[in-house]
Amino acid sequence: MQLPRIVITGLGLTAPNGNTLEEYRENLLKGVPRIQTIDMRYMGPVPAGVCDFDTRKYQSRKELRVGTRAGSIAIYCAHEALEDSGFDFANFDKSRIGVYVGTTEHGNVETENEVYNISKFDYDTRYWTHHHNPRTVANNPAGEITINLGITGPHYTIGAACAAGNAGLIQAVQMLRLGEVDMALAGGVSESIQTFGIFAGFKSQGALAKHDDPNLASRPFDKGRNGIVVSEGGCIYVLERLEDAQARGANIIAEIIGYRINSDASDYVLPNPERQAECMRAALQSAGIEPGDVDIVNTHATSTPQGDIQECKAIAEVFGDCPTTYINNTKSFIGHAMGAAGALELAGNIPSFQDNTIHPTINVDDLDPECALPNLVINEPRKVDAVKVILNNSFGMLGINSALILRKFEG
Repeated sequence: MQLPRIVITGLGLTAPNGNTLEEYRENLLKGVPRIQTIDMRYMGPVPAGVCDFDTRKYQSRKELRVGTRAGSIAIYCAHEALEDSGFDFANFDKSRIGVYVGTTEHGNVETENEVYNISKFDYDTRYWTHHHNPRTVANNPAGEITINLGITGPHYTIGAACAAGNAGLIQAVQMLRLGEVDMALAGGVSESIQTFGIFAGFKSQGALAKHDDPNLASRPFDKGRNGIVVSEGGCIYVLERLEDAQARGANIIAEIIGYRINSDASDYVLPNPERQAECMRAALQSAGIEPGDVDIVNTHATSTPQGDIQECKAIAEVFGDCPTTYINNTKSFIGHAMGAAGALELAGNIPSFQDNTIHPTINVDDLDPECALPNLVINEPRKVDAVKVILNNSFGMLGINSALILRKFEG
């Protein structure tokens, strides 16, 4: 059976180093990160990726008071994506739009804040906000999009740890192919820098980055890497069936041609390179292509000592004999945006279809020999003859792996 072809016709994002694809891409090519030092409650100074977008562009003050940071990020990105797509949203049947948003965690931010607040009032629950429950339910970010935009079709968040951004897009592809919706807003968001628990958890594992210069703290593949830079951010895409996009004369950004999600089933935290390699191979098979057809592999590598090595083993196993497959990493610029990571990092590579340039991995001063993959793009962009296929890796705790494959649309 021939499945409907699914294409991307719009995207909106906010990242620590850009609030539009153009700004984000320019900074990736120029080697410009924007990691800050923030004062985390109970912990003191820590490096973090902080987004600085106009929260009032699509929300009133009241909406911002009632909603969440993750919801605000999601709403901003959804509006930007719709504008980018040129979609006639006002006259479209809102019951035929689906919203699928990946998240790593949601709700603990609000609960932490409320517990801290009532601690100032001898834990008197009269001071606990009545907005707590709708803020903390798992479907909150996707639900806030539907309320803000008046969408009456299905919405939910996809909890897939740090593979959630890819998972949100994969869910949208499946729903479009099933005919459940006619357009989808999909991707991932993260509000992780608002929570003490995320920072404390990584620190207790010895996996929280530290460096005198926050912009040098995220350094995948470098011998001196010492952990994760926690970041917030988001990226939402407009997805449509190809025939629908062509019928309305849409500008098609890329086509999603393959994907796979699998599980390590081996450890809560330590990645399994054998399963990661299986995930990439299965994604290639679903796309009907060979490893050598891939021009860019965007790595998940988070700048942890062991995690980077495990992924490099998996990539070497799948792409070791592919002389024109280039490898890069985006977390070196923006840190780890958790639930947004897959969607946001993919966005940074999509312009390669037009400019045939691969953005580098930065902050690699002393390449770890165990991460020395052939064609690893380090510190400077790489111009190539053509970029037609991108594979985006995104992995997460509890051993969830995802690989998503995009192809340049050429008719």
